[in-house]
Amino acid sequence: MSLAIRVIPCLDVDAGRVVKGVHFENLRDAGDPVELAAEYYRQGADELTFLDVTASSSHRQTMIDVVARTAEQIFIPLTVGGGVRTPEDVDSLLRCGADKVGVNTAAINDPTLISRVADRFGNQVLVLSVDARRERGEQHTQSGFEVTTMGGRKSTGIDAIWWVKRAEELGAGEILLNSMDADGTQQGFDLEMIRAVRKEVKIPIIASGGAGKAADFPPAIEAGADAVLAASIFHYGKVTIGEVKDELRRAGYTVR
Repeated sequence: MSLAIRVIPCLDVDAGRVVKGVHFENLRDAGDPVELAAEYYRQGADELTFLDVTASSSHRQTMIDVVARTAEQIFIPLTVGGGVRTPEDVDSLLRCGADKVGVNTAAINDPTLISRVADRFGNQVLVLSVDARRERGEQHTQSGFEVTTMGGRKSTGIDAIWWVKRAEELGAGEILLNSMDADGTQQGFDLEMIRAVRKEVKIPIIASGGAGKAADFPPAIEAGADAVLAASIFHYGKVTIGEVKDELRRAGYTVR
């Protein structure tokens, strides 16, 4: 586990605006991404994650201009994902200010993308974003967790635990583990899922999906996460980054 726990606000962006919904549906406006990024930097965010939530489903590239303007405002690591399909896409994002790049759908369609990106830019650049949920209907995975794409709208039938292990072997440097069941519910992180992934991989895990209050964060670290990510509670002022860090300190964890 990392020496210091990272607290990461996530900006889900659609058409140049930060949006948030429940289970990636019924999206509502949450502000300007550049303004929010600057505010989170002032609050003491350790990193920032920028996800273009409709880039893959709309079959378009991430908005380079918004990424560039965001990168100019902050001096902490910036991870960008959404619509990344090739090493050339990664190169473009790094050139406009991203420090790390998240891949999801394209890596599922072609797992060699992970190794090609890692070999060209280094493992530390590649974050595998995993939108996982408990299996439904006729899907039967060994772990009970399946990978989804298109913001949770499309089932893949791929076992989420198998997938993170494979991604680590291929060169992923970090796992952004988002619980689609918990996303936007503010009922707490999916601790069972975090524990299941932690047992199988050595690379850092960023826990995502479900944070509703400061007290929700320490259990995610106890379950095995190295970093915690949230969106809604930060965007709407329900909890500040400082309050989350205070809660983590009270639980005995080192924060920056």
